[in-house]
Amino acid sequence: MKPTSLSGENSLYLDDLQPGQRFYSRSIGISADDIMAFAAQFDPQPFHLDAQAATASIFQGLVASGWHTAALTMRLLVDGGLPIANGAIGTGGEISWPRPTRPGDILSVESEILEVRASRSKPDRGIVTVKSETRNQRGESVQSMIAKLLVLRRA
Repeated sequence: MKPTSLSGENSLYLDDLQPGQRFYSRSIGISADDIMAFAAQFDPQPFHLDAQAATASIFQGLVASGWHTAALTMRLLVDGGLPIANGAIGTGGEISWPRPTRPGDILSVESEILEVRASRSKPDRGIVTVKSETRNQRGESVQSMIAKLLVLRRA
């Protein structure tokens, strides 16, 4: 996977953003092997690591860690789903996982700019509030995030 340039010609600055704008990512699939590999390293709980144990859990089957879903969401945003110049620099936010991500799911992200606020003390930047909804191939939300991002103005 080739990373997207963070300062390319399609990158957006604070001055380019306004409430109501929407951005759409490409799609990415997730397999059982992906789920178990991520979990082994970062979230080693039985319902992420073992299909049989997961069947006996409240999930009734193998599911991805919410943090795995968050990491995939970030990848999709950085790869062009939210083309912020100089990167998406988070300053805080809220995240929820209304339903689990499962093997075979194909995820994509839709982001909406909620608020754009220029900094009073640092005129070269501002804070942008963005809502990003990660959905599976059935259009079901698997992650909802509202993030505050530090975004630079054009030089």
